[in-house]
Amino acid sequence: MNKRISINPNVCNGQACIVGTRIPVHQILGMFANGDSEETILSAYSSIEKEDILACLEYASRF
Repeated sequence: MNKRISINPNVCNGQACIVGTRIPVHQILGMFANGDSEETILSAYSSIEKEDILACLEYASRF
C-alpha cells in the first residue's frame, strides 16, 4: 500500500485515510467527483500535499 495512506481501526472507524490526518480517502475522491479541482482540495485541507491526493487516486484505482 502507498506510504501516504493508512488503515487503522482506531482512526475513522478503520477507513483508509491520509497518513497523519483523519481525512478519509473517500472524502478526497468525493470532492473530485463533485468537480473540485486539486487546488480547491489543497486549500480546503492545508495539512495535505499534492502527493497525498495522488496517493488517494492510486489507492482508489487498486480497489
